[in-house]
Amino acid sequence: MVLSQSVEGCLEAKIGKAGLTRAALDRVLARLQPRLESLREDYASGTLPLLRVPEWRDDIDAARAALAALTKDARTLVFFGTGGSSLGGQTLAQLGGWGIPGDDGNGGQRERPRTGFYDNLDPRTLERALASMDLATTRFVVVSKSGNTPETLVQLIAAIEAVRAAGLGSRVPDLFLGLTEPGSAATNGLRDLCEALSIPTLPHEPKIGGRFSCLTNVGLLPALARNLDVEALRDGAGSVVKALLDARAPQYFAPAVGAAVGIGLAEERGVKVSVMLPYSDRLSRFAAWYVQLWGESLGKNGEGTTPVAALGPVDQHSQLQLYLDGAPQHFITVVRENCAGSGPRVAPDLAKIARAEYLSGHTAGDLVAAQQKAIPEALLAAGRPMRTIDLERLDERALGALLMHFMLETVLAGHLLGVDPFDQPAVESGKIITRRYLGA
Repeated sequence: MVLSQSVEGCLEAKIGKAGLTRAALDRVLARLQPRLESLREDYASGTLPLLRVPEWRDDIDAARAALAALTKDARTLVFFGTGGSSLGGQTLAQLGGWGIPGDDGNGGQRERPRTGFYDNLDPRTLERALASMDLATTRFVVVSKSGNTPETLVQLIAAIEAVRAAGLGSRVPDLFLGLTEPGSAATNGLRDLCEALSIPTLPHEPKIGGRFSCLTNVGLLPALARNLDVEALRDGAGSVVKALLDARAPQYFAPAVGAAVGIGLAEERGVKVSVMLPYSDRLSRFAAWYVQLWGESLGKNGEGTTPVAALGPVDQHSQLQLYLDGAPQHFITVVRENCAGSGPRVAPDLAKIARAEYLSGHTAGDLVAAQQKAIPEALLAAGRPMRTIDLERLDERALGALLMHFMLETVLAGHLLGVDPFDQPAVESGKIITRRYLGA
């Protein structure tokens, strides 16, 4: 496996009364046996496409061709979308580098258009962004599964109007690409607009919701834009699905163990906050993606725990005080990569002047590697439940495995809570009220 999980820091034997007894964990794991069996049936029948996505290959060529056509002579690539239509793509793009001038971290990035994501609708930001763009060399990818997300439609329409005002109206079909559900009788504003203006579109898989779509073409486009190996990404995700198919029981499947620990701590110990703490800048958007995945999937019918995004080591200097010494309600997941020996090395003479001889000769990666060991130890000493997920190398395979791990962990947690992880009824009610205000 490209990642390894340890939950020993969540058990009573390790942290005392704040942890789960082995017997309690086994009881929760036993409740997952039927859901594991049904997931294997879903895989065999194809009724849950999420489990088959790692095997898909035909859509890669279509996404690559659409992106190549769109970005010809482009200097900037803008992604419009919100929530699940954006966070997964941001997670993947961040692995490859954002396309900042001078960023050549993933091979040939300087020759690729700079990428940007506008996932939050702020009228001032949108207005200023469009006014500052060289629209002749800017391209837009617009993502909405339903095609009716109002924030995304506002972004798209505003961008089209800006292009027209710049005298580029005839080029609209060349400057935009839509990604939405394929044609049907259902209302789909994005699809209708794209068809009316001859804007090409790619099909969004109808049976995979936005927050679970990061391994589909929703994520492929940003990944390809940053020159990632998308086949390796899906291979990593496939390794988790294979582990599901091979697992003799829940205790042999890491996402099942993670779900059992998270929900078991909530039920048995009142631990209601789930903190995602990766130690890499390239995983900061992953933490944001996790917050939506966990919160929107499980917060239903009075159930669920509150997800929090953190980032190490910076949040050692802000949130860590709360986790170590505040109310005992946090379950912390520390995601670590092997970074020892990487980065700039500290010059001994300067370290001596700074009275930091302990840093002398060490690299930046050595300091972070030490922190990745020290903070879990501090949490254990404080009796706070925590688990570690270790990545030997943060690459496409590892990220694909990480994404699939947490999608399946969320699905299994939904089973334990008795909720449907794939819908979001409360969010829909908010959309209905918003339309009512606009109509008035």
